[in-house]
Amino acid sequence: MAKLFINQAKQYAEGRPSYPQELFNFIASKTPCHHLAWDVGTGTGQAAASLANIYKKVIATDTSPKQLELATNLPNITYKCTSPNMSVSELESQIGSRASVDLVTIAQAMHWFDLPTFYKHVKWILKSPNGVVAAWCYTTPEVNPSVDSVFQRFYHIDVDPFWEPARKLVDQKYETIEFPFEAVDGLENNGPFRFNSEKLMDLGAYFTYLRSWSAYQTAKEKGVELLRDEVVEDFKRTWNEDGKMEKVVTFPVYLRIGKVGSSQIE
Repeated sequence: MAKLFINQAKQYAEGRPSYPQELFNFIASKTPCHHLAWDVGTGTGQAAASLANIYKKVIATDTSPKQLELATNLPNITYKCTSPNMSVSELESQIGSRASVDLVTIAQAMHWFDLPTFYKHVKWILKSPNGVVAAWCYTTPEVNPSVDSVFQRFYHIDVDPFWEPARKLVDQKYETIEFPFEAVDGLENNGPFRFNSEKLMDLGAYFTYLRSWSAYQTAKEKGVELLRDEVVEDFKRTWNEDGKMEKVVTFPVYLRIGKVGSSQIE
């Protein structure tokens, strides 16, 4: 799926929201050791940069070199371009030895993965019994009732035909995604748990976010401009109703978090 994001990598880096600090604090509170985190499908490194403030070392991987070119560089983050179908030998050479990682994170990417293979890798590389896997996605942005009504029509009527089927897992808040891990200590289940990401945006930034979607790229390749003139005018009309050019846009973030049980170690 990396090819879906290659052409709009710059828009992806500029338009996507960051993740709230509360999310990382919550995840870090569930990992007893903060030595090594592996951020899988890192994209332009939004999550990796936040993890680097908590974990001594972060290895951030992606299959798209163009996305990685735009990633935030920090001294304790190592970015690596990996193959889409990583083998155990590549996992060991690129990430670490068996049972060496404190935390595996997947931000807004797990719905694209070959999950059975990926989960085998997670169970192989996570420390036992205290290694944690945390995967999250964010769903549709919330602005105000007027803008959101235009967005919902646009999203469900115009955009929906161009999403890959796997994207439905995001709309379902990762509730239905396979997640074969035990609840971490102090939690009754493995989620999803909601957090809010907020970003101050003007309408131009809001459109940049919409154009960063894989569905927008797919439609464009098929000769369809999703943000056609009448849609843009509807957004402009509702956006400008309150006279404020910039608005706080809320992106609901849904987290699944778990650990490998002793009976699951392979």
